[in-house]
Amino acid sequence: MTIAELQKEFEKIYNKPTEHIFFCPGRVNLIGEHIDYNGGQVMPCAISLGTTLLVAKNNESVFRFHATDFEETATVAINKKGYTKSGSGWFNYPVGVIHEMQQKNITITGLDFLFSGNLPIGSGLSSSASVEVLTAHALNQLFAGGLTNVELAVLGKKVENGFMGLNSGIMDQFAVAMGKAGQAVLLNTDTLDYEYIPFEIGDHVLAIINSNKPRKLVESKYNERFSECRAALEKLRQQFPVNHLVEISIDQFSQHKGLLNDPVLEKRALHVISENNRVKQAKDALINGAIKTFGELMYASHDSLQHLYEVSGPELDAIVDFCRTYQNCIGARMTGAGFGGCAIALIKKDSFDDFSEKITAAYEAKIGYPPGVFSSVIAEGVRTVA
Repeated sequence: MTIAELQKEFEKIYNKPTEHIFFCPGRVNLIGEHIDYNGGQVMPCAISLGTTLLVAKNNESVFRFHATDFEETATVAINKKGYTKSGSGWFNYPVGVIHEMQQKNITITGLDFLFSGNLPIGSGLSSSASVEVLTAHALNQLFAGGLTNVELAVLGKKVENGFMGLNSGIMDQFAVAMGKAGQAVLLNTDTLDYEYIPFEIGDHVLAIINSNKPRKLVESKYNERFSECRAALEKLRQQFPVNHLVEISIDQFSQHKGLLNDPVLEKRALHVISENNRVKQAKDALINGAIKTFGELMYASHDSLQHLYEVSGPELDAIVDFCRTYQNCIGARMTGAGFGGCAIALIKKDSFDDFSEKITAAYEAKIGYPPGVFSSVIAEGVRTVA
């Protein structure tokens, strides 16, 4: 829906005009998967798709939540003592943000919300982080919270972990809060040090392929992987006084992997350590204009996620397998947490339409339904529209 259409919808729901409009993108992670909760380096970017929020204040001491994407609505009374998660409704994400803002002694009065997104839910493009950071940005602006965008990202992560119960890292919220057009964000998830790397891919385009298999991370094996990494770290600490798996080198791990005494933990740790190294190599590749090398690192990342971390699945593997056979694709991998969701690929610009047509046919023949295929623009992070 256009902004004008959303304004009409807001007025139809609330019988008053919109007062403020905000936007927050989704993200793709170019490389560095499942290492943000292991203290690793990641390389996400914000994309042009995202979530729009229309807001107006009310004098009724309530928060009203509507969304164009969900039938479920909610009215929540202001409670200065805070909130707890209520069922599985989508509105828990903005309520969680309100809760965290109140913990920072930011006084928030009654508001009417209308959310509208064009990020496919459960696609791995971070619709939840988009809503969290969007809500936090809006409240920060409306009530003079004085928080920086980095602090908004940290607050969003706290909502995801503490309020929603998902042991995720900081990457998603950081990417959508701090994204810059045409730039990848190289983020150290342990220190939150970051730098921007120009994502210059010449005559290629970044394609996003949605497997159309939705995933619900809180209900998936995501938390199981988190626990496995913690277990591996504890065992390896017998030899290495480290805070994170990524602080151990490949050589050190090879010499002491027997400490794990568990083939599953061995695979999980090897993925984390090797993936962190791939991010460093990917940075060098982009800086040196070695796009083919970057593409090869994407394939290597997917192989590791498929065989060592075991989070891809037949749908994502089918996409990447096709990409390997397509002449004008130089790299592809699943992106996001896996268990469904999206893959990304680097495709020659003038071959994109042909690629889209052929991967759709091949995927549907193998999986039974078509994927979604679109090219992505690397865009700005969260912002005020009006």
